[in-house]
Amino acid sequence: MKPLTFALRAAPPQRLDLSPLTPANLAGKPMSDIAGLELQTTRERVMAGDVFHIRMGEADTVVFEGGGERFDRVGAQLAAGTIMVEGGVGVEAGRAMRGGRLTIRGDAGAFAGSGMKGGVLEIAGSAGERLAGPLSGETIGMAGGLLIVRGDAGARAADRLRRGVVLIEGRAGAYAGSRMIAGTLAIGGEAGDLPGYLMGRGTILLGGGATLLSPTFGDCGEHDLVAARIIAEYVARESAALAERFRRRLRRLAGDLAALGKGEILLPTA
Repeated sequence: MKPLTFALRAAPPQRLDLSPLTPANLAGKPMSDIAGLELQTTRERVMAGDVFHIRMGEADTVVFEGGGERFDRVGAQLAAGTIMVEGGVGVEAGRAMRGGRLTIRGDAGAFAGSGMKGGVLEIAGSAGERLAGPLSGETIGMAGGLLIVRGDAGARAADRLRRGVVLIEGRAGAYAGSRMIAGTLAIGGEAGDLPGYLMGRGTILLGGGATLLSPTFGDCGEHDLVAARIIAEYVARESAALAERFRRRLRRLAGDLAALGKGEILLPTA
């Protein structure tokens, strides 16, 4: 079956909100209705047909041929089905996802996976700041699902993470896992300053260490953790490299003792 395909005509001159272009919202609509869907913009009124050549197909799989940093909120509220973007996207990709799979074959802007509750979000490139983090005024970030970044992530990745798994195969910026409530964050490369800052619960794996660790974490020694091996089996479905790090003997740091202190940072040993 052919997917429903949106082929980019030319790079848009303004930011676009692509949240209406999801399988649930497109199912059963004729081409004329799809082309007439309005994409909220910063200046002029723009319809989907103004930006894309549309090739009809089964709406349970939506493909964007071409992307760009002005494509905001791609896959927002996705509940089922598949969205694939052959290129990069702007801010809030996968915002408040509840199911399905969103695959981005490029970089993503800030707040990717913000408010995510289920499903799988995969970013083949790098992600901007506050990956899986809350928007202003919100008290929790990602609350479920699986988020994978094949490249690097910006500052405060997984800030206020409540539930779910965030996998970053590359490096992460400062304050990764800050204020974590629960959940799991794994970073394959080096993290910036103060990972786990004020975290209450949850698990952070630092595959490449960190430039500066907080002194408010207590060293609990080296262990062969059964729980880490269970996590490894789950992680291996999407990232063999990160799963291998969970299977090593791990140095465990408990904290942040300046907050609730029931979280942990795991450091693979040689």
